[in-house]
Amino acid sequence: MPVWIRSESIAGSIRPHCLDHSRWILHIRVKRDNSRAMIRILAVDDHPLVRKGIRLMISTETAMQLVAEASNGREAVQQFRTHRPDITLMDLQMPEMGGVEAIIAIRGEFPNARIIVLTTYEGDVQVLRALNAGARGYLLKGKINTELTEMIRGVHAGQKRLSPEAATELAEHAGEEALTMREVEVLRLIASGNANKEIGAQLSISEDTVKRHVTNILSKLHANDRTHAVTIALRRGIIDL
Repeated sequence: MPVWIRSESIAGSIRPHCLDHSRWILHIRVKRDNSRAMIRILAVDDHPLVRKGIRLMISTETAMQLVAEASNGREAVQQFRTHRPDITLMDLQMPEMGGVEAIIAIRGEFPNARIIVLTTYEGDVQVLRALNAGARGYLLKGKINTELTEMIRGVHAGQKRLSPEAATELAEHAGEEALTMREVEVLRLIASGNANKEIGAQLSISEDTVKRHVTNILSKLHANDRTHAVTIALRRGIIDL
């Protein structure tokens, strides 16, 4: 019977080597752990309960780690500089600095930053604004429990991901004529309850010019009246209150 006297790790396969006619040595290859690297995540939202929910969800994923949190855009930029996360989850509506502004600031310093927007807003204009700023994913908060981790993996792998609702909104309004900057200004003032004469005074334009802008706004938004136009604009993310 041969006698096994020791073992050691080598890069080759398992093979016996004869020491003499009665003794052998067994060399065993030890496999390295090739599991995928941990995805490091920064969560940005001004609502503590949302951040808590994200924290709990990430804690159940063995290949993900929440490395930092922020409650507004300014904090997000600072935390990104400190931690250099693989993925940033970014809310849009926050105090001090909003999500779009934070995305622009982060990607201005770190062009390869991978950012996923988490929001309640599905309007096409809001989606486009975020994508143009550099977001690589867009997910509604109502889908966090079912779609967030898969979107994180996809964006981390280099993909761009949109929630079905956001994609539908983009498709529905593709090719439509956008409002001009002046028309958006007029619409914001309408939403604030101003009459045409008041809008003209605030923008230093005539009342007739305001009326022309209102006509264009109703036509472009396919709105029945001023109130309807405001409702559409809020839903699509053209304006916010």
